Amino acid sequence: MARTPPRPPRDAAPAPRAGKAVTIRDVAKVAGVSPITVSRALNNPGLVTPDTLERVRAVVARTGYVPNFLAGSLRSRRSRVIAAVFPQITNSMFVDTIQALTDRLRADGYQVLLGLSSYEMREDELIAGILGRRPEGIYLTGISHSPDTRRRLAASHIPVVEAWDLTPTPIDVLVGFSHEKAGAAMARHLVARGHRDIGLVWGNDQRAHVRRHGFAEALAEAGIEAVSTRLEPAPGMFQHGREGLAELLRQGARVSAVACSSDPLAQGVIAEARDRGLRIPEDLAVIGFGDFDFAAHTSPALTTIAIDKATIGRLAAEALIARIEGREVPERIVDVGFRLVERAST
Repeated sequence: MARTPPRPPRDAAPAPRAGKAVTIRDVAKVAGVSPITVSRALNNPGLVTPDTLERVRAVVARTGYVPNFLAGSLRSRRSRVIAAVFPQITNSMFVDTIQALTDRLRADGYQVLLGLSSYEMREDELIAGILGRRPEGIYLTGISHSPDTRRRLAASHIPVVEAWDLTPTPIDVLVGFSHEKAGAAMARHLVARGHRDIGLVWGNDQRAHVRRHGFAEALAEAGIEAVSTRLEPAPGMFQHGREGLAELLRQGARVSAVACSSDPLAQGVIAEARDRGLRIPEDLAVIGFGDFDFAAHTSPALTTIAIDKATIGRLAAEALIARIEGREVPERIVDVGFRLVERAST
């Protein structure tokens, strides 16, 4: 005699229907809540209780439900999407900012669409594609945009936050710091340690260029006009630091200190110097930029410029949320500053 198949548990996921996807009503039924509660849990988590949120997310995970954000945005004219443009993610310079930005936006029900512009000025085509998808807000790394991009952004009336730089004329809101002052602080630190024969192993991206200008101006104030310089492609990486110092020495540069536009470059300089029998800092002082995770743990520990990268991401997210919701931001230009962290390498 045929056996009757066991009945599925009441909280089991609905069986897939041929040719049909799981719907929000399916999720609501299994979770024991209304469809509007499911929508709130997915789009505005703060509007539901933690218990309800956990239950809805568990059912979504079991059923494989995928929200139709396009249909929802057509009805509400809200996409809940923020576009964020970064140069690259091959090193950790921007990782803390990306994480803080994403975490803060997610807490208010926004999702981040990440775009990479590279250091080769491909921003125009990227921004054009982003605007066609009508995000609710846009985060941009840097302030160097083409006139066409600035016009498109202004005409879109989409809230924009620029970050990682300072300018008196932002597109909308700006969260950053002065690269020129950071470069000057690096130079003054080396001069204060008695160095006058200073070399640069430096990246060739726009922000690094601004830091180099500040560095040169501070040296000029101290009566130092010429420095040996080796420019490396962005992003500056460990091997570029090694190659940069090797090239400076090959050219006959007599330097007692080397300044680098990023910590990975500085780490490479230290490795190359030690392989050549140079003592750090007795024979060669080295300073970097960025205060990467490894900076405090190199041998010797690296003197560098520290930026609160997570604060940049969080403040940028909060400014975007405020502008999207029609609230005034306390300041259109926020300077988060920087710190020179002195360690054993200088």
